[in-house]
Amino acid sequence: MSDLGDFTDFDGSADEGSADGDTGGTPGAEADAESGADEPAADETAQAAATGDEPATDDEESPAFETVDVSPAGSDRGMGVLSASEGLTISEDPDDTRLRAYVTVENRASVRIGKYLLVPYPDGERLFCRITALEYAQEFRTDDATEIHARRAMRSRGIDEQDFKFMATLEPVAVLFEQDGELKRRMTDRVPKPETVVRAATDKSEIKTGLKIPEDGVFLGHLAVGGERVETAAEPPTIDYRLKDDYEAGDPLVFRHTLIAGGTGSGKTHGSKNVLRQYLDDDRTYPVGDGADREVQTAVVQFDPQDEYAQMHDDNPELDQDDRRRLEREGVAFGGHDDTVAFVPKVGGATYAADHHRAEQVEFTIPFSMVRGNPWLVSGGGLNDNQYSALRYLLSRFFDNHGSAGTYEQFVSFLDDPALKEELDESGRVHEATFDAVRRRVRGFGDVFDQDARPITDLVSDFVRPGGLTVVPTYHVNDRRATETVVLALSSLLVDEKLSNDPRYDRIKETPLVVGMDEAHNFLTDADSVQARKVIGKFTEAAKQGRKERLGLFLITQDPQDIAEPVFKQINTTIVLNLGDEDAIKAVNIPSNLEAKVPYMEKGQMVVYSPDNSESVELIGLPVCVTKHGRD
Repeated sequence: MSDLGDFTDFDGSADEGSADGDTGGTPGAEADAESGADEPAADETAQAAATGDEPATDDEESPAFETVDVSPAGSDRGMGVLSASEGLTISEDPDDTRLRAYVTVENRASVRIGKYLLVPYPDGERLFCRITALEYAQEFRTDDATEIHARRAMRSRGIDEQDFKFMATLEPVAVLFEQDGELKRRMTDRVPKPETVVRAATDKSEIKTGLKIPEDGVFLGHLAVGGERVETAAEPPTIDYRLKDDYEAGDPLVFRHTLIAGGTGSGKTHGSKNVLRQYLDDDRTYPVGDGADREVQTAVVQFDPQDEYAQMHDDNPELDQDDRRRLEREGVAFGGHDDTVAFVPKVGGATYAADHHRAEQVEFTIPFSMVRGNPWLVSGGGLNDNQYSALRYLLSRFFDNHGSAGTYEQFVSFLDDPALKEELDESGRVHEATFDAVRRRVRGFGDVFDQDARPITDLVSDFVRPGGLTVVPTYHVNDRRATETVVLALSSLLVDEKLSNDPRYDRIKETPLVVGMDEAHNFLTDADSVQARKVIGKFTEAAKQGRKERLGLFLITQDPQDIAEPVFKQINTTIVLNLGDEDAIKAVNIPSNLEAKVPYMEKGQMVVYSPDNSESVELIGLPVCVTKHGRD
């Protein structure tokens, strides 16, 4: 194959010579060149002199021609048109739907996958759709995978977009229509016309209606596509995303339960604080089911293994005046919540230091009497069914003898009685091996129960307060088993009272309640032990009855795959931030088009999957926390 060389320098004016040395021109051409053949010929000069005309030169102006305006009439609108060259189909089967748009050259740089578009019908209805694929196709039949094409492109300063077709594949989402002056949506049921102009969706009302986003509710963030906020011509230009929070179209989603999943550094604590702060807004109330015609503010109880949520008592100094005005304009609650109390569990000799927040601190202990209704709190290691039955019998017999004032130390002494062991074995009530297994597993809780502090059962009215935030920090407790016991004891108290038909504490029963649990995978994990099955069963039932009892679970985790499936299935709203673990991403069960984005999302970016609220969407949370966040 011969070397083409720098073929772009060829101008075609003259040959450089043949192989045998001939110039390739006419005889005498070389001599003419040497004698100045580029000057005007002598006879031309003479003829010009005879006629009185000047000889023509290269600098002489060309004759003037009349110009014609060839600009097209009107102006371009939209970003392109629908193409029917490969078919134009709307089908009940998404795999058979064929909807493609040709994008004009000047609009191609602004087009992104995920962008929302509108396609009008002749009667004024509009097809709301989303870009799912972008493709360059050749305008002319040519092979551009050649050496000549490649080297020409490498030497050029740009690409001629007009040589290619830029096609966008669209996914129909809904049909928008007007009814009684109100914009509504319905499922896609008609195909638009070919060559219909396609435009970007830039109206807030059209986008919210198309995605079924409520106008009012609990603020989560701003709608985004590809990590950039969607902006409109309105003021503010962003589109706020909210969770439904009234009874007009079903139950508030707070009582349908929420899961926030995100890896370390993804911003899940920042985002969780922003959401919980909205539930604590003074104007957010819910009707109670006690027969009275009244509404009550939400109480929030947040279990906090990293000691971060008590900071919600304080204002965030990073919120400047512009931030505050913007939040006020969008109806977002911000600022420290004065009614924030840290309920600090007294566990052994552990001490709690709180120089990073100004919230009130109340120390408490778990009374052993709470074990009477929840024997699994002292099961320690895994117990089988036979051993758990024995534990229940022993606890019942102990409390029958000692009453509700019986302590953990008294129970341990009760089990150390050899006469009791012999009696139960001889009667066939509890085998001696089973008795020994129970006695071994209930040991080691001396630092948890009956410590030198007020029992939590005496503090229920302070623990659950309408409009109040109760934070239970456990960061200072180094024993993991002790931490689990404290969290499960308190959460069981709340759940049992909510589900009870004959509650002991009316304050819990009659107050709308959100139970927040950070690192939820540590407490609600699936396992084969009796303790795990009892915990999962309790919280599954709580999740099922949450709507009726005004009880919402707010679970936060970086390992969603470890949360027991019966609990997970009851969660209606899933908020997913950056996750790097493939099993964790699969576990959150979000649509595949958004699932692929999760490992690449920056801090604060999130995907919201809430089928009863809206289409699945991408959001960007607030860049600044609405309360204090982070330690100096």
